[in-house]
Amino acid sequence: MKFNNLTELYAYFDELAFQDADADTLFASSYIRGFIALAAANLGDESQALSTALSSDVSEQLVSAKSELSPQDQILVQNYWQSLQPAFS
Repeated sequence: MKFNNLTELYAYFDELAFQDADADTLFASSYIRGFIALAAANLGDESQALSTALSSDVSEQLVSAKSELSPQDQILVQNYWQSLQPAFS
């Protein structure tokens, strides 16, 4: 996956619903999308380029919110987030 900016990443998330993605993928992507939106608001705007700073902010937020999720959901979210990491470098 390669995205140039948040707009492209959000379009990818939106497409998942139309591609009949499984429930776990839809859950993880929507959960992470919320943290990405928060980080984007803190660091710039919704159309900014993907960056390591944005990735770091999201990673920190996910660690802080870890207790919100069941152990199984923590694994789903962490694995999905790791799959997105290359897009931010």
